[in-house]
Amino acid sequence: MEIIETISSLPVQNPEREDFSSADLMWTKFGTAERYDDVALIPYARVDEFIIGECTNVEFPTRFHIERGRKRTKRSLKEYKDDEYLEYRMYWCSFGPENYGEGGGILPSRRYRLNTRNRAARPQSMRGCTCHFVVKRLYARPSLSLIIYNDRRHVNKAGFVCHGPLDRDAIGPGAKKIPYVCSEVQQQTMSMIYLGIPEENVLEKHMEGIQRYCGSDAKVKSLASQYVHKLGMIIKRSTHELDLDDQASIRLWIERNKKSIFFYQDTSETDPFILGIQTEWQLQQMIRFGHRNIIAIDSTFGIKRLKYPLCTLLVFDSRQHALPVAWVITRSIAKLDVAKWMKAVLLRVRAVDPGWKVNGIIIDDAVAEIDPIRETFSCPILFSLWRIRRSWLKHVVKKCINIEVQREMFKHLGQIVYSIWGGVDFGAALEKFFLDFVDQTSFMQYFKDSWVPKIEMWLTSMKMLPLASQEASGALEAYHVKLKAKLYDDANLGSLKRVDWLVHRLTTELHSSYWLDRYADESDSFQNVKEEYITSTSWHRALQIPDSAVTLDDKDRLFAKVLSQKDSSLTRHVWNPGSEFAHCDCMWSLQGNLCKHVIKVNMICENLKCYQPSMSFQSFKNILMDLWIKPLDDSVALDLSTAWTHQMLDQIQKLVELNNSSDIGNVVNNMPLKWVAKKGRTSCGKPCSTLSLPSSSKNGTKNAAACKRNRKRKRLSRLR
Repeated sequence: MEIIETISSLPVQNPEREDFSSADLMWTKFGTAERYDDVALIPYARVDEFIIGECTNVEFPTRFHIERGRKRTKRSLKEYKDDEYLEYRMYWCSFGPENYGEGGGILPSRRYRLNTRNRAARPQSMRGCTCHFVVKRLYARPSLSLIIYNDRRHVNKAGFVCHGPLDRDAIGPGAKKIPYVCSEVQQQTMSMIYLGIPEENVLEKHMEGIQRYCGSDAKVKSLASQYVHKLGMIIKRSTHELDLDDQASIRLWIERNKKSIFFYQDTSETDPFILGIQTEWQLQQMIRFGHRNIIAIDSTFGIKRLKYPLCTLLVFDSRQHALPVAWVITRSIAKLDVAKWMKAVLLRVRAVDPGWKVNGIIIDDAVAEIDPIRETFSCPILFSLWRIRRSWLKHVVKKCINIEVQREMFKHLGQIVYSIWGGVDFGAALEKFFLDFVDQTSFMQYFKDSWVPKIEMWLTSMKMLPLASQEASGALEAYHVKLKAKLYDDANLGSLKRVDWLVHRLTTELHSSYWLDRYADESDSFQNVKEEYITSTSWHRALQIPDSAVTLDDKDRLFAKVLSQKDSSLTRHVWNPGSEFAHCDCMWSLQGNLCKHVIKVNMICENLKCYQPSMSFQSFKNILMDLWIKPLDDSVALDLSTAWTHQMLDQIQKLVELNNSSDIGNVVNNMPLKWVAKKGRTSCGKPCSTLSLPSSSKNGTKNAAACKRNRKRKRLSRLR
């Protein structure tokens, strides 16, 4: 915004509303480049109406008092500027300037006593609010007043909201009397409010949670009702804009949520912006489901719409659904920058569980840097086809009108990918594809511009790295679809270029949605939420389709029919069955997604010899064959290959035994005894070297009691 140095050109604003506020005025920056303020010109007769409008702010209800005032008599100045005052008054929010809240410095006390009848009770009102403005009745034009807003935000010097319904530390005057609410109950209540569940249902579940710690009398219910209502007001009125400037706003958010930040790097001349977010709950889920398991990286989301693209770390929970456990907001994909945040998240996890280890990481982008992943996590890397499949299918449906041409084109695209294991030159397969569909100019132009320059890199990654399964691809796609629905809401498209909005949406609605999904499944509550969570992936929806509903074309194996479970008169056709590049005529598939009909048909085709195996199995077979034929006889390479194979076979046998066993106790009892370091051994695990006879004397009893007390003191000192 342009900075003006004179107010002579400012328009006089006179809103039609009876009481108006700063939101109803157009503000102009007045001053110099080093120091300027927001100013507006209004009639002097309407100053009181402006002050009343400012006091009735919904988010920050307050009153303004005169902090300082001066007057001049008319014709007292011989020379004057156009902004000189006839009357000068500084109005300050009545929740300041003293500060007894957390953060911020203490401002100097007022020099004279105020009329406290119009203020909140002291000292609770001394919250350190810095919101204040100046009203100047102009010397040259006494009928006009110049409003100079020095600080429009109701925050303290540390930048925290210090009063009103958005103040987290002041839910109400009876906040200290509210029954104990543990973090789990509070998170449950917040999640339900964020997801739009009616307040009556939220209160019912909230009462069930707090009754575990206190009684269910009328007073407890009344206080709980107030807590839920006011918490709902806070969430409803909360905003992502902590400051008008996006960078300043995100710094304030980071200052308030340090526990949820595992890495932060501000923009500079040499370093790009990187923000790594992981809540306490996400950290617990990463430790729980990521240890000795697979982690997926959903990369470069929103690269065209968002200010900074979003990268997500995902684990597979007890139902093999993709669960976000960390978000990284950055535009940089350089090795050095990727290694920074990867090492930071690993250090945070191992600070809680030093033995935490990953068995494999799935990537979905051939551009992703592999070296930082291998150096940080020291584990195998797998490649998922879901992103390339989704992109191709989506544009085939969008740019080709003829349905039969769509099926053939998508089938040929799959043959290009399959060619990397069939010994066929993919360049020849690509050339054949261009010749067969030369008349599809719209798709060909897109394919040549977007994929031809990088398709060799993608195919090389698929050949060099093991391929992830369809179940993993379906889980990643389900997260992608849910993330897109939450972020690309039509009501918020104007905020996509703000980082604070993205952070707010991730840590509130999306985080609450996944938290409630897991809670509903594990506690067997919220049946509607649990059912929707279970069927959120195409793989689990496919498991609900019986085998009898699938009919294969035995003659040419061109298509398969899947009978709808909701409408028996409806049948879906799946073309090119048995392939990851199968094409279905259902609406979900036509949007580019991996539908349940394709997965169900491929499940049946896997057990039939007349259909080719899946790409993930072909990749696995190719890796094993390379491992088998590579070593020379009587060589060290043969020893290493044997060791790797034996280690892999041993792990597979343990997993099979664990999955087939109905009692995990039997599996644990059959495991061999392993001695740990001396410091980690317990007294019951140490072999006894000397025999000690029990003492029947009183001294023996006293010594035993003293030793017991000493052990207790040592344990307490360690905890402190």
